[in-house]
Amino acid sequence: MNDIIKINYKDNYIYTVAFDNGKTGDIDFAEYVDKGSIFAPLKDKDFFKQAFLEGGTIAWKNGADVSPETLYEKLQ
Repeated sequence: MNDIIKINYKDNYIYTVAFDNGKTGDIDFAEYVDKGSIFAPLKDKDFFKQAFLEGGTIAWKNGADVSPETLYEKLQ
């Protein structure tokens, strides 16, 4: 499993993410904001920008997160 070790907000719903194996890239999270109630608060960009690292992945204070495996596949 590849953990995310660094995130940097870029623009709109995009974060640059860096994995522990050196792979880095931009991930657009726009598709997630309409995927259920847990992700609904992410529509507020001020809230979206408050992401943090937890358990090797990106997360938000309302409990929303996306598995690092899913995000890693987006960079393939």
